[in-house]
Amino acid sequence: MTGESTAEPLLGLLSVKVLRGYNLAVRDLFSSDPYVLLSMASQRVKTKVIKKNLNPEWNEDLTLIVLDPSINIKLEVFDKDTFTPDDPMGKAEIDIQPLVEVGRTELGTLLNNDIISRVSPNSTNCLVDESKIYVYNGKVVQDMILRLRDVECGEVELRLEWVKARRD
Repeated sequence: MTGESTAEPLLGLLSVKVLRGYNLAVRDLFSSDPYVLLSMASQRVKTKVIKKNLNPEWNEDLTLIVLDPSINIKLEVFDKDTFTPDDPMGKAEIDIQPLVEVGRTELGTLLNNDIISRVSPNSTNCLVDESKIYVYNGKVVQDMILRLRDVECGEVELRLEWVKARRD
């Protein structure tokens, strides 16, 4: 047996810009100290905590390695607590397959802001409105606003950017 790896090949990287939250749930006395946790398979990345804010602006880039595009990204929002476990403030799932499929194709002559595909809200995704996949600065990106589940209120706005793996 040679030193062959049985690991799945790297398809690419997904850069997730966590932009902002809207109308998040109150988990402390009058406010919350929210942060976002993204997980995909065994990977976990999170934003910084924004103190006492129900409409936080994170503007933070988080990166995930994509081996299998059929695995959804889990997004969870929590209220940071000091002496007790952090309080859940809602969750959502992100289907990255439409973005990965578009990102794996050649862009050819597409120009900046050319829309390649659209993803409509349905009963299985958490989209508030139609999500557009388009070219931005030569990269394939997808903007979305997600309605949080298992909570009384709250939405999170994201921009996903596909970074194709290099084939040397």
